[in-house]
Amino acid sequence: MLDINLIRKDPVKVIERLNARGQDYKNIIYKIIELDDERKALTKKLQVLQEKRNKVSKEIGILMGKFKKGEVTQDIIEERKKEVENIKNEILNLETNLRKTKENLKNHLLQIPNLPHESVPIGKDESENKVLYYWGEKKEYPFKVKEHWEIGQKLNILDFDRAAKLAGSRFVIYKAYGALLERALINLMLDIHTREHNYIEILPPFLVKGEILEGTGQLPKFKEDLYKIEGEDLYLIPTAEVPLTNIYRNEILSEDYLPIKLTAYTPCFRKEAGSYGKDVKGIIRQHQFNKVELVKIVKPETSYQELESLLKDAEKILQILELHYRVVELCTGDLGFSAAKTYDIEVWLPGQGKYREISSCSNCEDFQARRMNLRIKTKDKRKYYPHTLNGSGLAVGRTVVAILEQYQQEDGSVVVPEALRDYMKMDVIKPFERLP
Repeated sequence: MLDINLIRKDPVKVIERLNARGQDYKNIIYKIIELDDERKALTKKLQVLQEKRNKVSKEIGILMGKFKKGEVTQDIIEERKKEVENIKNEILNLETNLRKTKENLKNHLLQIPNLPHESVPIGKDESENKVLYYWGEKKEYPFKVKEHWEIGQKLNILDFDRAAKLAGSRFVIYKAYGALLERALINLMLDIHTREHNYIEILPPFLVKGEILEGTGQLPKFKEDLYKIEGEDLYLIPTAEVPLTNIYRNEILSEDYLPIKLTAYTPCFRKEAGSYGKDVKGIIRQHQFNKVELVKIVKPETSYQELESLLKDAEKILQILELHYRVVELCTGDLGFSAAKTYDIEVWLPGQGKYREISSCSNCEDFQARRMNLRIKTKDKRKYYPHTLNGSGLAVGRTVVAILEQYQQEDGSVVVPEALRDYMKMDVIKPFERLP
């Protein structure tokens, strides 16, 4: 959520930066200012009436004393009591109007995305993202390369048809060495992030309340992409970012704990409502997938240094696995709703002949902290909103895709990356023949 004071201070600048995302935010920004003016006016009226009520109530007390002495009549006291009653009714009406205005203001603020950082390149969509650098080299194959879904089915480690029988399209069954590969990757990622990068592992709930999704920015804007439990205020998480970032919602933490670095493996659930017809085959875009997430809660003055280190932490997994990739800086038109700046790591998929996103590393600045009401207290009792960061470390299914495609062999087998061999107890994945 944007700081209302920032909006009021320079609405033209705020609109200019928001419009760089590709939409016109002028009307809603000025509507927010109008609602805030209304809130202030109602608050002032309420304070005046409350003061008046208190003053008249004190007068009634004095008049009661005079009445006992025979100095005033009962009629005068009753007149004052009636005046207090009228003021109370006015206050109730004002409180109702104020509550509605505050809700309306909040609802408008919740629709506004984060301001792009000034360093983010201006662009209309992903075609104008900026490639920063490459890591590793593309492998040369003396045979026609296959896509991961074909490799996985021939090895009998991925089953899409039976998954569709169980749950419909965009699901997969990992079998035998496929399930082992997925589990090995999760363990490798968590081990590296906890032992080498000093993240603290968390196992959060996979269901969260609506207000939790509101805190990180999925609600209200992306409601159609979420799976909701019918009749309950509970949603399946679309990413571990949601519960991890919200752990300290509505709390005031000592600055001594910063930076807080958390990691978690969770399944993730997304309807992918806006992706109809995209990536129909394979496991690139599934309704359910596994991911290891990285989250940081940091001081504002260090958050962009922390973003660079977060990116390096995510890259390290691909480097250990010796998977060729590139790093891209997202332009304003491709920036996520809550992000002020984002780097995408895109891994090379030779079967598809293209780079595909395997991690997004974002600095959300204080946007999410304001929505969650998470504050930090300094030693001198000053309070401020911290900056929150998140990134995939990595999307596990897409890492499986990259391994199957980059490590494929002419005979249909797949070489196991050296870093995974102790986890999998094998060097090569060959067809699994003990299951139909």
